[in-house]
Amino acid sequence: MCRIGRSVYRYQPKKQVVDTKIKKVLTDLAKVHHRWGFDKMMAKIKENYAWNHKRVYRVYCELKLNLRIKPRKIFSPREAKMLVQPIVSNHCWSLDFMSDTLSNKRKFRTLNVIDDYNRECLLIEPAFSLPSMVVTRLLDQVAESKGYPEVIRSDNGPEFISSDFTKWAEQHNILLHHIQPGKPAQNGFIERFNRTYRQDILDAHWFYNLEEVREITEPWVDQYNNERPHESLANLSPINFKKMRDKTTEIPL
Repeated sequence: MCRIGRSVYRYQPKKQVVDTKIKKVLTDLAKVHHRWGFDKMMAKIKENYAWNHKRVYRVYCELKLNLRIKPRKIFSPREAKMLVQPIVSNHCWSLDFMSDTLSNKRKFRTLNVIDDYNRECLLIEPAFSLPSMVVTRLLDQVAESKGYPEVIRSDNGPEFISSDFTKWAEQHNILLHHIQPGKPAQNGFIERFNRTYRQDILDAHWFYNLEEVREITEPWVDQYNNERPHESLANLSPINFKKMRDKTTEIPL
């Protein structure tokens, strides 16, 4: 009978042990952040582990976590315009509306507000109607904790060019910057945010009422602001980026 020591019998190759740990971490991240690709997962993993990104990517592919890459649409050439990121928080807010439908086919809208400085989501408010007077009231509520911005960027929707909205902005010394019609790229910060919100929430859930929209959106906003890494923010979350910028100027804008 062949005698084999316990240490030999129980030995697992180090590579196999590490890969097993990587699989668990990747699987856990994928369960919570089902729309994250490899880059965002890797940025999160680096916070706690020193694994080589090539090894992690190999395991990532073995688990078939690769998101299908849609072919790029071809657009006619346009003049490139730089969207400048503010160097301080609360300088410029970007506003936009989104639309979706409840299970009973009733349409609703959301008012989305972000701070361009660190992409922090300041507000997502779902409602059946969002006239300019409601919009200004909601912005007043945000300003109670954040203060009023110097600039607000938006499209030329009727709510944003109405006399009520214009007067409100004048009262609070806010400059209104309306992008050119048909050029949403000029409001690129919130357009990117909207795409993420639609993929993660609006397209991923079947809503029965507005309260359900709020219940699902609120924890997502908290996760987005505090945990989700952004490539444009040195792979930090909006809140962590702001904290680090308050301490140092070494993080590039």
